[in-house]
This record gives sequence, structure tokens and C-alpha cells, in this order.
Amino acid sequence: MRTTPILLGALLGTALHSTPALAQGSNSRAGASEVATLQAATARESGRPAYSPSSGVKFKKSDNVFLKSALAVDFTYRAATVTLPLFRGLSPTGGNVYYIVTDASDYAVARAMGLNYAPKMAKAAGTPGAQDVMIENGVMRFKGNVDFSPEYQVTPGDGPTYFPPKSFKPGAVGDAQWSSMAVLPSGTVLNVQMVQNDSGAHDRLKSIDLQRRTVTMSLLDGMHNGKQYYYHLVTDVSADLPAVLEKGVFTPRLAMVPAYGKSRPGDASALLGFSPVLNGRTDEGSGKDQGFSTSLRNGGIDPINVFPIPPRNTDASQSNNYSPLWDAHVSMWTPAAVSSGKVKRVASLGELGQLVRAGHMTDASINPPGAANSYVANLRSTQAIINCPVIAQPNLPPR
Repeated sequence: MRTTPILLGALLGTALHSTPALAQGSNSRAGASEVATLQAATARESGRPAYSPSSGVKFKKSDNVFLKSALAVDFTYRAATVTLPLFRGLSPTGGNVYYIVTDASDYAVARAMGLNYAPKMAKAAGTPGAQDVMIENGVMRFKGNVDFSPEYQVTPGDGPTYFPPKSFKPGAVGDAQWSSMAVLPSGTVLNVQMVQNDSGAHDRLKSIDLQRRTVTMSLLDGMHNGKQYYYHLVTDVSADLPAVLEKGVFTPRLAMVPAYGKSRPGDASALLGFSPVLNGRTDEGSGKDQGFSTSLRNGGIDPINVFPIPPRNTDASQSNNYSPLWDAHVSMWTPAAVSSGKVKRVASLGELGQLVRAGHMTDASINPPGAANSYVANLRSTQAIINCPVIAQPNLPPR
């Protein structure tokens, strides 16, 4: 186990109109002022100083932690966690709720709060997929809420693929107004996830300290650029079945964030394509297991999805293409590839493209008709958004 200790001292298709540079600067200053009040209120209530670049945890370079506000990351294989600052908010009826913040659409805000910078998220503002929030005395008031009371349930299907499951039910559901794309009065978009309220807690919550305002959440593994340990935190998902497979809050409103199948920086989309595998190998411990099949067969272990890029938090440009809103393009091995023993763990989008061109992998049977996305091996979008901010990709021996 490798743990970095907590340092306590320390509407689909809608395009946004361009904003004049002066207005952008004004909005950025307003956003920075808004989040400063959030941080100040949390510091007062917790007795723990708010994050700042000078007081944040100094992780080892080899830990490669992207989310600078993280208080600790435990890289234990198949049991990785992250500990994050916890914020108190208000439900629509004025009750206390508790949430985390992981990404911001504004560069200055992201730097000030130690978040991942995701300018693409700005394209969610003004669409039905987001929720407008207010800040009252340093406390965020939400229009929507999450019901954490449903009991998570999944029964795997029959082998050899175990997919689709025979039955399933998400363990938490957002109401009609809930979205993790929280738009501040300034227009800044924050990626916010409620993790506890009077109805219960997020299925990925491992521990919580309401007094010190910290929360520990479980992480998932993934593949990027040929490397493992692309650790990410699934917060919420736009469709019910992937919400179960990824153990996130089922958030129907998130489905209205634009735009499926669009992943380039210039696209009118807040989304970024990636590829889960449907029918990978299921032999856990082989180093080759991957996909929905292995997760269903092995008690919900990480499906080890394939991702294109990491957060680029020092790139302040609008061409920065990172987004935590991952547009699923589910791939599957062809019957011929399965019968000839070619199934293995896919390690990058480049490798996925080679396998598709060779006829070994193709669109999953669950992908609806649509245009091919050249960004993701010319696969079609599954039309499911998995909100999973990236936490770290440590340099560790492969497993």
C-alpha cells in the first residue's frame, strides 16, 4: 500500500455564443470571487485551511496526482481511494447536503481551488443538462437533489459474457433538477457531486468526517497511452445501466449536456470520447481482464476502460481538450477474434483503432445508429455520459 498522508495544515447540440475578451475576464474575476467565498465558509466551519497552491499536499512526482486539492491518495491495487475536501451545501428545501468539487471551466478558478481545468465544461452552461446554483453566505444552494436511499443491485447475466445483467438497480438517483454541472451566477461551471444528504450516501463513499470536512471515495483503474493506473472517480452517469456498472449516481439530466460523438476541441460539445470494452477477458489476476464482462463476473471490479488524454492543468488555452464528462463509445471483440484467442487488454485508443481496422474489434451491439467518431477509433457513441474526473496516474509496476 502506498498512501500520501492528509496534511491538515495545509440540450443536446446547443452551441454557446462567443464572449468578448473583456466580458470573459470580468466573468473569470466574478467566478474567482464566488469560489473564494465557498472556500472561506468551509475553512470557518471545518477549522481546516482551504486549499491554496502553497498549502496543498506535496505529492511525490511519481504519484502524478492531477487533482491538486486532494488530501490523500491510496494506490492499493483494486482498493484505491482519494480523500477530498468536503463542502456543505443547501438542498432546494434548505436542508444540509455535502458535496465535492473536482473540475472547473475557468482556469483561474481551477488554479485557486486545486481542481482539474476543463474549459469544455463551459459548453454545458445554458443547456438543460446543467443546473444553475446560487451562493448564499458562502454556501451553495442547489435546485436539484439526490436520493441515496435505493439499494444498489445487480445480477450478472449468463456466461461467457455475463452481459447484459439479468436485473439491476442504481443505488442513487438524481431528481429532475439535479446535475453535477453546477453553473455559478458568473457563468463558471463547476463539476460538483453530492456525496451525502439526509437520504444516505454515495455508493463510492468509504468514510466521511463532517466536522473536519473530508471524504474518502473509491477510485477505478483505467488505461491511457499504454499505461495502467489511470485512476478516476465515477460520480454520476446519464443512463441507468452504466450507472450500475460504474457505481455512480443515475442522473437523467446529464444526458442533455451536448453533444454525443463530438470530441475535438473545436466541437460544440462538453464531452470527450472514451471506450469501455463490453466482452473482454474475465480471468481476474491475469493482467488481461477488461470490460463489462469481467466486472459482472468478478463482483464489480474495475472494468479498466480505455481513455485518450489526461488532465492538462497547466494548459490555460481553450484548446485544452480535457473533460470529466466521458462520452462512452463501447467496443466489443468480434466472434472471430474471440474464437481465435485474440482477446487481450486494450491499452490505448491507438491500439483500439488498430484492432478495429484489423477487424478484431467493432462497435458494441448496444451502440445505437449514428455517425462514426474518428476520435474514438471510428466507433459510434453509446449515448451514455460517465462523469469521472481523473485523479492521478502513478508510475507503478503493471498488474
